[in-house]
Amino acid sequence: MAATTASTRRQFLTLLGLSTVVVSCGTAATGASSGKDQTRKLRYQGWAGQVTLPELAEDLGYLGDVKLEWVGNTISGPQDIQSAATGQVDFGGAFNGAVVKLAANNAPVKAVISYYGSDKHAYSGYYVLKDSPIRSARDLIDKKIGMNTLGAHAEAMLDIYLQRGGLSPADIDKVEPLVVPPVNTEQSLRQKQIDVAVLSGVLRDKALATGGIRPLFTDFELLGAFSAGTYVMTDRFLRQNPDTARTFVTAVGKAIEWARTTPREEVIARMTDIVKKRGRNEDAAPLKYWRSYGVAETAGRITGKELQLWIDWLSERGDIDKGQVKLSDLYTNDFNTARS
Repeated sequence: MAATTASTRRQFLTLLGLSTVVVSCGTAATGASSGKDQTRKLRYQGWAGQVTLPELAEDLGYLGDVKLEWVGNTISGPQDIQSAATGQVDFGGAFNGAVVKLAANNAPVKAVISYYGSDKHAYSGYYVLKDSPIRSARDLIDKKIGMNTLGAHAEAMLDIYLQRGGLSPADIDKVEPLVVPPVNTEQSLRQKQIDVAVLSGVLRDKALATGGIRPLFTDFELLGAFSAGTYVMTDRFLRQNPDTARTFVTAVGKAIEWARTTPREEVIARMTDIVKKRGRNEDAAPLKYWRSYGVAETAGRITGKELQLWIDWLSERGDIDKGQVKLSDLYTNDFNTARS
């Protein structure tokens, strides 16, 4: 696979270089709908072998008469929120830096609830083989790092680690992030097709249980506990379907707290049942390693700091102009009525 060019490394999140015209076509403003006209069906993309919070919320009965309609799977947060912005799905979730970048490209979307993050149980780890000579940031020069997508959470954490390790911009450009499907990342590392594997969730714990790998660093070590990604909906959808949006966001918030307070074995059993019932030909076995969704705030409420971090980061890198994104325009908690 060709090495990532210096220009690509410096243009963080270029996967979300959406044109204003394309985005606007999918989210043209219209008047608010009356309650009876609001959709009670939400199209969405899932993740293979995983149970998303909306799927959990639906199974728990929190969505009431609102139904989820699965349209396929994604392996990329940026792709998921792009699909939401262009109206192909009704909500999408991604790393908060990708949400900021999408808003900077004039997409009329709002973050409505946090849905994943990092804590002592839920984190992204950067793993090498146990006998690898890689021990520091400088050792990553000319090395391949496998991750689920470029321009998102994994690449952002890598860049922070490299900067803190004292690498110059020129040295950072010599580190090569590569896209590897999550289900293949562990195997790619063990077969030495990549030098570092970014692993999280059940795929991480499954790989650790197998043994033979060790962490180089984790995002939890870099930033502590933090909510890392949010679900977004278009301004148009929120305006036309406020009751449905409120039902959805509140249900997800309740599901976050249910998963936080319910014994882990019970959560895993519920998730396993969900995967088996939906009939997508998936392996439910890795779910036994699940520990946490990692959302920092109660019911997934957005404080603003988790988005401001990436507004500042992208501005410092020159990927967006200072003042291009206004924090208060980027998110809302108005649809979240969940309580702890």
